[in-house]
Amino acid sequence: MTSYASAGVSIAEGDRAVELMKEWVAKASRPEVVGGIGGFAGLFDASALKNYARPLLATSADGVGTKVQIAQRMDKHDTIGFDLVGMLVDDLVVCGAEPLFMTDYIACGKVVPERIADIVKGIAMACAESGTALLGGETAEHPGLLGVDEYDIAGSTTGVVEADKVLGADLVKPGDAIIAMASSGLHSNGYSLVRKVFFDIAGWELDRDVPEFGRTLGEELLTPTRLYTKPCLDLADRVEVHAMSHITGGGLAANLERVLPDSVSVRIDQSTWTPAPVFSLVGELGGVSAEDLGQALNMGVGMVAVVAADAADEAVRVLRELSVDAWIAGEAAAAGVHGAPGSVTLV
Repeated sequence: MTSYASAGVSIAEGDRAVELMKEWVAKASRPEVVGGIGGFAGLFDASALKNYARPLLATSADGVGTKVQIAQRMDKHDTIGFDLVGMLVDDLVVCGAEPLFMTDYIACGKVVPERIADIVKGIAMACAESGTALLGGETAEHPGLLGVDEYDIAGSTTGVVEADKVLGADLVKPGDAIIAMASSGLHSNGYSLVRKVFFDIAGWELDRDVPEFGRTLGEELLTPTRLYTKPCLDLADRVEVHAMSHITGGGLAANLERVLPDSVSVRIDQSTWTPAPVFSLVGELGGVSAEDLGQALNMGVGMVAVVAADAADEAVRVLRELSVDAWIAGEAAAAGVHGAPGSVTLV
């Protein structure tokens, strides 16, 4: 007799995964969350928005790309959630929005309850760190489409910002300082290039000890994405911040250009920091040009704040106080001084 289980989908294992993850989901909550997990939809009490004069909702959706393959090959699944949450909530914070809640989606070839619980554990821990409620999610078993040890994760998040506190290009002006915030490593972008270089070209294994890293290749590649949400929100409350840019796919220049008006051009002095060894090794082992590296990887900068010139030193001090390594990396000037209107020049 044919059954759903014989076709590769186990309802019982899915239910057990939910039971295992409940402990961690409970840690990723906010007072506005109504009810618990298990319903068809998550509920969030929006009456708190009455305290805003004109609340604007912000939303984003993303995944973690091919970094999931590293987690799968290492059979370590409790950190990849930090990458997912980082990709989501730190896209919201660039406009000044506080993340309120998120939902996740896990597609897998076979539900292994302990593995699913580990993935959700990482998501929940990152939600707790960023002040985001994990409101709900979905785990889907796709036998035949994904291998038994394969999975992919994605999610969406919603936040809120007061209309007159929205950060963005319309606030940026000549003289503003560019504050760089250090990344924890590769974060979650450029892994198709990174995997090709280390695995296909160099032939390295994940358990290879790499002196430049002080740990194995796998440990370096699985380093979780740094979460900037709370420090950036605190920074915006304490100094005059005009814009922020989350440095993800496309690199530093392209992402910073997304928050610049045509009235300015920006110069970034790359001598103000030294990227971690993983970035130079990708270039050396793969023969990757500096231009290609800069377009694919964050090169040591995970977030940028554009602040008023007289707030630059205070911004660096505040971020360091909040345990975020930060420095003045450049300046904005009138369009044409450092390049074409709305452009970023790296020197």
